Amino acid sequence: MRPDPAPLTDTERATAKAHLVFDVTTAKSERSRSRPETVPVYLADAGDHDALLDTFLDEHGEFEKWRTWSDDTTHPIHESQTLRIERVHETPANETAWTVAAYETPVSDRIWVLTATGTTPAPVLRHLLIHLADGDGWDTAISAPVDEKMVTAATQSLSEAGWKHTVDGRWIHWTSPDGDAGMQFDAFAAQHPGQNQATWTIWAGPGPDRPTYVVTASPHTPSSLLTDLSGSLAHETGLRLPQTAGPERRTKLFTSPPAMLIVAADSTASRCR
Repeated sequence: MRPDPAPLTDTERATAKAHLVFDVTTAKSERSRSRPETVPVYLADAGDHDALLDTFLDEHGEFEKWRTWSDDTTHPIHESQTLRIERVHETPANETAWTVAAYETPVSDRIWVLTATGTTPAPVLRHLLIHLADGDGWDTAISAPVDEKMVTAATQSLSEAGWKHTVDGRWIHWTSPDGDAGMQFDAFAAQHPGQNQATWTIWAGPGPDRPTYVVTASPHTPSSLLTDLSGSLAHETGLRLPQTAGPERRTKLFTSPPAMLIVAADSTASRCR
């Protein structure tokens, strides 16, 4: 008589060994899938936009934070009141979540506007906010009409990085080497600067007609800001968690650019800072 369990048979030992190998392989696979990978900045994850905004406000006291009565929107406003940022919280991925607008004076009409949807990569937004915080990072003076020299300077980094340059009627395109991101210039919209139309469009995703996110800018957007953004797209990297739901991106896709929102300081907004 043996007090212990009966010895394993050869078949049972082989089965246990197979399960052990499978469990170890599965664990390694799970760890690999959860480890962020380094990708071009335009393919990085959206991250936490609200945390990004909080950090920006903590580091830049020249911007004051205002909240609407419903707490759905936050307005970081520069102390000059000529640069205003609108952050709409809890927006669907395909809608505008950020709007930056500049004014010549606190009570004048808007000079230029830039928008970004809710799935815009955090590194791209961080780069934009840092540029805006720079004393020379934005301009509220009405600039000269967009010309060929300005367009070339704003996109030089993309051309040097091997982005494909094409012309299609009124549109000029710069497309990443893998075709998963691009920058577009609308020559027709540039001739109507008073309407603040989307003259510049940055996108990433399966294609320009099915983008994962969109950033747009109007004709008078400072060339230094556009040059800085294109330089970031061409050379910088970010982090992205590996895809677990198949080859398509996790974020919702859409087929038309978002409408631009008007940023204004609401006189009835409550000041929370």
